[in-house]
Amino acid sequence: MAAPPASPGVGARSCETAEQTHEWMEAIAAFLGRHRPLLEAHVVNFFKDRLWETVDAEWMECLRGEPVERLLMLPSGSVQDHWPSSLQEFILTARSLVLPRDQKSPQSFLPDSRVASIGTVLAQGMNTKKKHEIETLSAMVDAVARSCGAKTVVDVGSGQGYLAQALSFEYQLPVVAIDASSHHASVTNTRAERIKKHYAAKCVEKQQFTVPRTVTCHVLSSDTLAAVALDACQDDHGQHVTKTNNCTETSPQKGKPNHNVPQLVLAGLHACGDLSVNMLRVFASCEQVQALVSVGCCYNLLSEDCYADTDTCPGFPISKAAKSFKLVLGKSIRDLACQSAERWRNLTKEMALQNFDIHAFRAAFQMVLEKYFPEVSKLSPSIGRQGKALRRQRLRKVVESCSAVGKTDYLSYSNPKEQTMNTDGSLPTEPTDPEGAVRCCSSVQFTGDTYSTSGVDDSFISKVNVGPSDIHLDECHKFTLFKDFTASAFGRLGCGFVEDLHLFEIWKSVQHFTEFIGPFWCLRAALGPLVETYILLDRLLFLQEQGSAVQASLFPLFDPAMSPRNMAVVAWKLTGDAL
Repeated sequence: MAAPPASPGVGARSCETAEQTHEWMEAIAAFLGRHRPLLEAHVVNFFKDRLWETVDAEWMECLRGEPVERLLMLPSGSVQDHWPSSLQEFILTARSLVLPRDQKSPQSFLPDSRVASIGTVLAQGMNTKKKHEIETLSAMVDAVARSCGAKTVVDVGSGQGYLAQALSFEYQLPVVAIDASSHHASVTNTRAERIKKHYAAKCVEKQQFTVPRTVTCHVLSSDTLAAVALDACQDDHGQHVTKTNNCTETSPQKGKPNHNVPQLVLAGLHACGDLSVNMLRVFASCEQVQALVSVGCCYNLLSEDCYADTDTCPGFPISKAAKSFKLVLGKSIRDLACQSAERWRNLTKEMALQNFDIHAFRAAFQMVLEKYFPEVSKLSPSIGRQGKALRRQRLRKVVESCSAVGKTDYLSYSNPKEQTMNTDGSLPTEPTDPEGAVRCCSSVQFTGDTYSTSGVDDSFISKVNVGPSDIHLDECHKFTLFKDFTASAFGRLGCGFVEDLHLFEIWKSVQHFTEFIGPFWCLRAALGPLVETYILLDRLLFLQEQGSAVQASLFPLFDPAMSPRNMAVVAWKLTGDAL
């Protein structure tokens, strides 16, 4: 198989050789080390620890007056001429160390690739993002399999079998689909049989269509994955039948190599956490696995070697060179690696303001916990998701208050698909709700007169202990949202809502500093793609360290605006010899 085109970084950066990849990672590690406080910042501590003071005061003073639209461009490397030179240098240097993410077609990697359009039957149940991913990835897997002569594809972390079925029915490849969920296996089997009938009915010639073989297994190690894959791919003369196995083994059975196993390709679409890393280890150690096409995700779920136990096999770092850097990330920073510059710059102003408000509410709520429930605060609680009913209630309060004071010039709640915020304070990277996200209606801006008591709960005025003329309408609205946020969060923590809490005093003490939230989190988000680049280069370098018998590359397979985790690790063996 011929070598692919090189995957250069911006400017002079390249990862074509192990030496170049090592130098690139070393530069990233040094840059991240200089900005550790920004990396480790957590939304809940924003007000408590005055996190904005950890950033150059000149930067914050400059950015606090910038339009939201410019702030959202920071993660993409956009700067303004009037900004401090040190700020421009920070943003441009971070961007120069990031892997280029613009999508490339499979044909530019392997000229013989063909991208088959997925029809309505095969695409049933897929959203636009998933359809885009499956069409592109299945074409790449098919081209790699044909180039290296592999006969079977193992779809690792197959989910509901979308990739496995595309490879089976569009490319006529035998596929084994491995997933931890028996429900997913059942869905895959049922769906595949229905698709098989459709393809058989429309086929004029006599053609045998096979469905993917399904295996249910909790893959806890690379040894487990190797054992399950080889066992499931026993050569049965092409008669691949639907089968579900319950796998409980944690290590492969020792013995002589089974020569009835065909040559394999490991494929994975967003295999979570260590699962993507275990695929790399199996590729390197198993002689039957000839190629690998893997798109990872969920870096926050990676196990990490903190260099206390050298006998472990963590998900990060995996390369020998990266281990020598001793760069410890931690979950919060790995969460940051899931940020998407493309998604940030495509946010509307209203979505961005809404997310900044959520940052403020969560950080202010932490102040409440610190003051009234310190024992709960020490447990680093997660308040989960806010329900739709709460958002509707908040919006209704805003509309009623506006009607009561005769105000109509407020910013309408125009986006029905509210953005979510991860519990670590980061903006979302996917359109679906991530686990542990909180929601809030968008910020509604008022102008003009001070707040009137008309149409407002009298208990509100008595509890905050201020006169109605002291509260600006927008200020009152924000506090009302914070109060609702607090009540919901207490409910989720099982604390109950204490009526005599001095919430307004807490909100008033932090409100002035909310203007720093947007600039701070946009600066932090600029480091996210850099952390992901480091993790991906670590995986590439692991493969490059296997020697000249392995060819490996990082390839931007998907449209990053549609699928932010768009980088595929593609590797194959140049000979049939075991490494």
